[in-house]
Amino acid sequence: MQVLNFYSTIFADQLKRGRKTATIRLGDKSHKYRKNQAVLVTIGYQHSPREKVFMAVIDSVEVKRVKELSPRDIEHDNPEFRRTEEMIHFLEQIYGRDVGVEDTVTVVRFSQIIENPPSMTERLHGIGGAQN
Repeated sequence: MQVLNFYSTIFADQLKRGRKTATIRLGDKSHKYRKNQAVLVTIGYQHSPREKVFMAVIDSVEVKRVKELSPRDIEHDNPEFRRTEEMIHFLEQIYGRDVGVEDTVTVVRFSQIIENPPSMTERLHGIGGAQN
């Protein structure tokens, strides 16, 4: 099982609320993640206990330069950011090195897998299948 891990617990709430639907990783990670691949999304530091957040499916994997990141790419990674400069600063904090606009990044978009989704009838008539 492939794991998509996030180090910072600040992402836990964003992930659980569906506000974070992508991750931007420094370097070309296209060999590691594939479209339609199921992954376990976790939060925690290496060599420490990690929290299972949910299972997800990889929707897309795009390799591009930092300068090619769209405001939408950035927002899906971190709903608080819109600008490339904010993303660069954030990546520098995570990776502990300088990051420039020519650096390669991988944008991995994902969707949560809901394990017990309501049936179509329940969705059409509201929770519990109540009818008007």
